[in-house]
Amino acid sequence: MKLFDYRLVLTVLFTVLSIYLLYPTFEDYQNTKKVSRVVTEKKNAIKSQNKEISEDQLEKLVLALEDSIKLADPSIRDARLKRIKLGLDLQGGMRIVLEVNTAKLVEKLAQNPDEEFKEIMKAAEAQAATSDEPIVDIIVSKIREKGIRLSRYFGTIRQEDDQIISELTQQTEDAVSRAIQIIRNRIDQYGVSEPSIQKQGDRRIVVELPGIAKEEEARQLIQGTALLEFKLLKDPEFTFNVMQRIDEVLAGKKLDDTTATDTTKAASDVASADTATKKDTANQQMSAEQFAKEHPFFSIALLDPQGRSAEAYVKASDKDKLLRILSRPDVQAVIPDNGEFLFSAKPVTFQEGEGIYLLYFVNRNPELTGGVITDALAQIDQNTSAPMVTMEMNADGAAEWARITGANVDKRCAIILDGVIFSAPVIRGKIPGGRSQIEGMENMEEAKLLEIVLKAGALPAPVDIIEERTVGPSLGQDSVSSGLNSMVLGYLLISIFMIFYYRMAGSLAAAGLTVTILFILGVLAGFKATLTLPGIAGIVLTMGMAVDANVLIYERIREELSTGKTIRAAVDIGFSKAYSAIIDSNLTTLITCIILYQFGSGPVQGFALTLMIGVLTSLFAALIFVRLIFDYMVFKGSKISLG
Repeated sequence: MKLFDYRLVLTVLFTVLSIYLLYPTFEDYQNTKKVSRVVTEKKNAIKSQNKEISEDQLEKLVLALEDSIKLADPSIRDARLKRIKLGLDLQGGMRIVLEVNTAKLVEKLAQNPDEEFKEIMKAAEAQAATSDEPIVDIIVSKIREKGIRLSRYFGTIRQEDDQIISELTQQTEDAVSRAIQIIRNRIDQYGVSEPSIQKQGDRRIVVELPGIAKEEEARQLIQGTALLEFKLLKDPEFTFNVMQRIDEVLAGKKLDDTTATDTTKAASDVASADTATKKDTANQQMSAEQFAKEHPFFSIALLDPQGRSAEAYVKASDKDKLLRILSRPDVQAVIPDNGEFLFSAKPVTFQEGEGIYLLYFVNRNPELTGGVITDALAQIDQNTSAPMVTMEMNADGAAEWARITGANVDKRCAIILDGVIFSAPVIRGKIPGGRSQIEGMENMEEAKLLEIVLKAGALPAPVDIIEERTVGPSLGQDSVSSGLNSMVLGYLLISIFMIFYYRMAGSLAAAGLTVTILFILGVLAGFKATLTLPGIAGIVLTMGMAVDANVLIYERIREELSTGKTIRAAVDIGFSKAYSAIIDSNLTTLITCIILYQFGSGPVQGFALTLMIGVLTSLFAALIFVRLIFDYMVFKGSKISLG
């Protein structure tokens, strides 16, 4: 044996590298135990000091405390980022299946949509909900059934139908790809360290968020379209005239009973005053009922009595009713095509414990959209101490924003996100530089969430959650324990069998098995791969396959020793004759793993990945590591027993 052997160098190098890569996993395990101990002590202290605290409140406090401890210590964060990633089935978390609403995208692309087109889209959406057929094919089929050319709604009159179909198909496919990228950007900025985001079928996206605690926040992060628009408010006089026409259209008409009852109550609240007798109260109530009948719109949408602004005040309990009223065909007929009613994002004030929303009338077409936003930052307003998000625009956006603000001084501009108005400030003067801000957030967490979605960009089409599953951390811990137990048990059984059957050579196989497992885990940690329960199954299967190579080699050596050859010659011939069989069997397994990884998804990919790594590391252990030890023992003249 040579003094310098490349096999020894490789073995030492890979072993040291694997231990180095696995150390953060060990460190994270120790940190988790330490944090868990501190949190448990704090939890018990809180419970003893405040016995009336509910379990939900206590759980929220515990999660916040755990997050603060982890964020405060950089070493804890670093170890968690570098550890072996655990899949959803091993540490708990959320699994969400999203469907990109490509029908809405196609609907937005349509030119001059009429009532017939709306009926076609409604039928197409209903069919798409129960079919895997691409939405473009469904819509095209519905339009052709009506005997209409596609150029009536899409493309230009010079384009053939095939060209229009190709463009629509491309845009819907791009929408799904862009949605995946935007969701990935949002999740990465949110801080989920081990997400899995995959396309499923034509328009579905499967998102797995291991270890996530704030489920509602994550749901909003993923699903929010983040469509930012800047729209000018209509003049107060014009707005009031539109509201008055709506009120006149509804006057005397019978609305649903719920609306009538609640509008009476709203009118009663507006008209109520201190009365001296029950008779006066009855007369006042009758007057309110008469007002609700004659002015059904203004009995719900209450105007500023001093006429300082044109927006209306709407109780939270009346908001849905007013939306139904505004969607009525007779009401839609009197609302100008270039305007629309929008609500404030949150209640602006509270009356007797009930929120009051503002109803605005704005231009239908935006002056500017969020596509020009290049950066966003959540911060605290130094004047009001309220959270806000400041935004920066690109050069084109900055120039356009300066033009818009310069041409509309003293007018109000609504800042709209996903169809609701966050603020509607008065433009005091031309704003150069492309800076603006959004106010109206309740806390910094909400502002930070808005910052993330604005920086990541708006989704090209709405996404609907069609399936959601939460895996609890306790179930994940049970999976980890079961997986580790299966690995340890498999290792012990295989090692005991090999040692019992092959004696000293069997102990070398057991050592090679240890090296194989060490290298598998090191590779997973080094490439930041995710270990799942099927992945653990792949490791267990690898252990059985790893000793298969040793069995082939040992049987060949036995055959050579039985013919009277020396131990050195038997080892050389045994390894050389076993090479072809070992390489062939492992190569076919490796090809199968590659196919499974390429065309599989989720659990199948996890299994294929670990098995693929296991095949390569087991080959190294059997052909390099075990052979190195054999050669060393032969060189030293040690006795080698094969049972």
